[in-house]
Amino acid sequence: MTGSSSSPVVEGAPRNHGLGPRAAAVLVFGSSAAVLVVEIVALRLLAPYLGLTLETSTMVIGIALTAIAIGSWLGGRIADQVNPRRLIGPSLGVSGAVVALTPAVLRTTAEWAPAMLLLIASLTILVPGALLSAVTPIVTKLRLTSLAETGTVVGRLSGVGTVGAIAGTVLTGFVLVSRLPVSGILIGLGTLLVVGSALVEWRTRGWSGTPALTLVVVAGGLATTVAPGGCDTETKYHCARVVADPDRGSGRTLILDGLRHSYVDVDDPTFLEFEYVRAIASVVDAAFPKGEPLVAHHLGGGGLTLPRYLAATRPGTRSLVSEIDSGVVRINRDQLGLRSEAGIDVRTEDGRLGLRRLDADSRDLVVGDAFGGVSVPWHLTTVESMTDVRRVLNEGGLYVANLIDHGGMAFARAEAATLSETFEYVALVGDPADIGLDPTAISEGGNLVVLASDRPVDVRATQELLDTRQAGWKIATGDDLTSWIGDARLLSDDYAPVDQLLQPSSTRNGQ
Repeated sequence: MTGSSSSPVVEGAPRNHGLGPRAAAVLVFGSSAAVLVVEIVALRLLAPYLGLTLETSTMVIGIALTAIAIGSWLGGRIADQVNPRRLIGPSLGVSGAVVALTPAVLRTTAEWAPAMLLLIASLTILVPGALLSAVTPIVTKLRLTSLAETGTVVGRLSGVGTVGAIAGTVLTGFVLVSRLPVSGILIGLGTLLVVGSALVEWRTRGWSGTPALTLVVVAGGLATTVAPGGCDTETKYHCARVVADPDRGSGRTLILDGLRHSYVDVDDPTFLEFEYVRAIASVVDAAFPKGEPLVAHHLGGGGLTLPRYLAATRPGTRSLVSEIDSGVVRINRDQLGLRSEAGIDVRTEDGRLGLRRLDADSRDLVVGDAFGGVSVPWHLTTVESMTDVRRVLNEGGLYVANLIDHGGMAFARAEAATLSETFEYVALVGDPADIGLDPTAISEGGNLVVLASDRPVDVRATQELLDTRQAGWKIATGDDLTSWIGDARLLSDDYAPVDQLLQPSSTRNGQ
């Protein structure tokens, strides 16, 4: 009819889509948010077994992006061939069931079939990620009724999905992880997705799998309670447990992400269980007069073994500790007997930022012992970081740090090279095979202790104390250390591939 116009109808589009703009926005927003929740929590679940390293993060992000790509492509393709109304419920419900099962499945696999962990982890991210990502193109198909509104509908729903992903990221990182165990987050999310599936089914009177999926979610919750790898406490950064020593009534071991990080004797802080802690104590006691109080700063807290030792052997010592995990700080106070009068001030902060707040020439001693599970915070290893350590040390001050490496010791060599660039005197303490003093022996790696200062290191006094406390460990300096370092490249804020240099092992200790 002349003078009138109408928008051409999209071929194959349902004329009565039965899905309003608000319902469409809720579905796209919620499914996109859920994908990011799964991605972030997967990192937490895998950290105890793979480490919270660059490689682990890259792998999880890559799998999540693959899931999004597959879901978006297949969701759109299938929506063109099948009634889209029939797809939303199953996508939400099945993904919810998989999400709820994930904590029990991953932890059980890690303990009983570790060789399968990467495959199972990939599937627990890929399956729900792809199903949830398929919701957006399916909903878009339902909302498209004419070519005139294609750009508006696609753009609006794409924007809503992006906002949902942002919301899921922020909610998980800033709220959920700090308040709920990761298993609780995933079981709760799985429950919400199954409920969403039931609502869609009720609205469309379509696929009806809610009862079966509800049973799966319940089974996932029950399985999580008996699955291995549980925690006494889930902190913002770690799965934490405190284990009593059956051979020493007052002995406690702090376990973070399945690894022994600290041993504390709550009645006798002078008792040092770990080899490297005894080595650090030997280095400190050789560098400063016996009993002299010190002003110390500690990068990383763990069980506060060394601050307790200094407080007991050097009365009047003031130790300031930068510990990034507030949950670990609470464990020290609630389960490891930390008293406020011990001269130990613990601040919940990143170690690098804590260093920046300290005055120049304000510390006799700085101790580096910060580890994130089985990984090393790279920003505490660089020339810039060590320059800040040197700034806060007074004349004659000492920096001593725990290093962990295996295989070719590439990370330890690079860190020793970095310290040699920053300080005038550097020495390395460890097993002779690990530090190059016994070339006939095979290096197995493990803990090393590095010390650096602008005053000469008393090699003889240090070695005498090592012989007393840590038999077999030696100290390397001068040409021996230079030869061991070789051509190792310096670590800097611009170049610090610590995760790639660090050789893996399942037997590492922290403090």
